[in-house]
Amino acid sequence: MAVMKTVETILLGHPDAGRDHLIPILQEVQAVEGYLSKESITQVGLQLHLPASKIFGVATFYNMFRFQPKGKYHVMVCRGTACHVKGSKRVLDMVTKTLKLQPGETSRDGLFSLEVVACMGACGLAPVVNINGQFHAKVTPMKLQRILDECRDECRVACRNQELTHVEQ
Repeated sequence: MAVMKTVETILLGHPDAGRDHLIPILQEVQAVEGYLSKESITQVGLQLHLPASKIFGVATFYNMFRFQPKGKYHVMVCRGTACHVKGSKRVLDMVTKTLKLQPGETSRDGLFSLEVVACMGACGLAPVVNINGQFHAKVTPMKLQRILDECRDECRVACRNQELTHVEQ
């Protein structure tokens, strides 16, 4: 129901919406939901009189669209030329192995999501990893492993504090 309302509200901003408005509409839906759910794609299709398969085909063509919610920690690994030369492939391999995720996926517990980007514009700091907007420079697999462990520890502490607060109430 919430997805239907979201899509309806967005489409109000596109009164003569057709195929030519599809990408901006999908961008707006993703900005609100955080990703494109099956429900939102179906709803956009119904509203625009387009098959969901057509909308999914358009959305999968562009790497800006996500089909799973982001994790609490959204890990972006740069694979631009400078980062590649400085070892970002090893960093990416370590992340996929450690988190058991492929780019574009989110862990079952919702803690981590992984994305590979073409360039972050921080070539002098290569290889670069961005986690929730925070840049980590000259990252090695060991350095990133420590950062991921810190994220897990931070989450454990937050969960414990929530449990204690819940018990006290």
